[in-house]
Amino acid sequence: MAERKNNLRTIAIFSDSHDQIPNLKKALGFCQEQGIDTIIHCGDLEKAETLIEAWPSHFDATVHLCWGNADKIDEIIQKQKIFPLLKIYGQIGSIFLENKNIAFTHRIEKAKKIAETQKYDYVFYGHNHKPWTEKIGKTHLINPGDLSGFIYQPSFAILDLEKNKFSLKILNRM
Repeated sequence: MAERKNNLRTIAIFSDSHDQIPNLKKALGFCQEQGIDTIIHCGDLEKAETLIEAWPSHFDATVHLCWGNADKIDEIIQKQKIFPLLKIYGQIGSIFLENKNIAFTHRIEKAKKIAETQKYDYVFYGHNHKPWTEKIGKTHLINPGDLSGFIYQPSFAILDLEKNKFSLKILNRM
């Protein structure tokens, strides 16, 4: 198989993986196949070992993580030392990619307040496990659903930053 180049314009958004290694592994495998090298996780990873165990070989993507209410914070911080691709932001994270301001958090209440500032092009969140998108002014507010599959079908989101095109990926249909 030919080696794929990194796709700097496309990012993946995960949330609420809740230690579901098979689902996380499948989503990460998709990202690797597509050359996606930036992943935002909106909390409730739970344990860092989950991410490490699910991680594909030779995959150089960066994971930007904010805290969810179920995360084992101290343990994740300790594992970050051996997993430098994991960037931790606390309860709210923000990054600038492809001329887009992006914020991410776990809870919808915080996400809506952030979106209302109009400082960001995109705000991502999780917690309620429900895939959702809406626009507040110029800001796209997006919930990628959950990778755990506890309430809804396991899902994550892909965003093409160049085209401003959002798509939901349902794991059971991949």
